[in-house]
Amino acid sequence: MKFGKRLKQQIQESLPEWRDKFLSYKDLKKLVNLISSPPPPTMMSGSGSPEFGKVEEAEFVCLLNNEIEKLNSFFMEQEEDFVIRHKELKQRVQRVIDNWGPNGSQPSEMDYKEEMGRIRKNIVNFHGEMVLLMNYSNVNYTGLAKILKKYDKRTGGLLRLPFIQTVLQQPFFTTDLISKLVKECETTIGTVFRASKEEERGEKRSIRGEREAIKASGEGIFRNTVAALLTMQEIRRGSSTYSHFSLPPLNLPDSDLIPSFQLNSPIPIP
Repeated sequence: MKFGKRLKQQIQESLPEWRDKFLSYKDLKKLVNLISSPPPPTMMSGSGSPEFGKVEEAEFVCLLNNEIEKLNSFFMEQEEDFVIRHKELKQRVQRVIDNWGPNGSQPSEMDYKEEMGRIRKNIVNFHGEMVLLMNYSNVNYTGLAKILKKYDKRTGGLLRLPFIQTVLQQPFFTTDLISKLVKECETTIGTVFRASKEEERGEKRSIRGEREAIKASGEGIFRNTVAALLTMQEIRRGSSTYSHFSLPPLNLPDSDLIPSFQLNSPIPIP
């Protein structure tokens, strides 16, 4: 399956409010096809050199820059929101510990467990959204690299290298902060919400039931997150056509749940 169709599937699997924030790959591809098509005789200059395509080429470059600006604007907006939400979640955890924890001002095992359960769910959903944003970065970078490769191949131009060098410095490509927040969420879940052996046994039974429900429904933030993880793994997977324009390989933890979803993901950059 071609990248354009796979990208369309990825957009459909993203959060609804994100779907118009992805790269306009189809519009860029149309312009590349227009630029690389044979010019009509009326568009030839008196000296015989083709004039057709120059306006379209300028439009293509302009659209590229506008798309990069769009990606940056959305990514930075989400990143700022995630930083605020992460801080708020940490404060909520601390308030529950201070109020209802064993050494809190008003110890209450029932209130503590109920509120921590709600917070844990919020953190898991928050973690999933951040993974989706990392996937957003990966998918759009892949689309830019592919359309630039197509442009150079069809027109004989040399846009790919300078544009990719620019893209590598763009906010939407820089996911260090989001990666840090993702790891902090995982640490919080692994420490603050660490269960006793008895609770773990009960939780394992609950998880098995939840997994069946997830497989049956195939919807929600969890499914979107799984799709994002598979997409990032596929995009970053090395192959015989792997190049310096490709993203580095991504190693995902073993899971018997992730492979249970037969999801499509973009092909790697050749």
